[in-house]
Amino acid sequence: MAKIINMEAMKKWDEIPKAMQSRIIRNVFCGKCSVTTIVDYDVTLSDGLVLLRGKCKICGGDVARVVD
Repeated sequence: MAKIINMEAMKKWDEIPKAMQSRIIRNVFCGKCSVTTIVDYDVTLSDGLVLLRGKCKICGGDVARVVD
């Protein structure tokens, strides 16, 4: 479940179909584990793009994913 950090970011994230959200969440790069799932993430904006910042499901390291 996402933590709401920015309402505008959350609105943009909610506009993405749930099936695509799920694919994005499961396709995040971790420098240690390679492709992983992001967990305990928050949703913010970065240069007008949605940014997910959270933890790698495998190792617990910090990961992020830009959604354009």
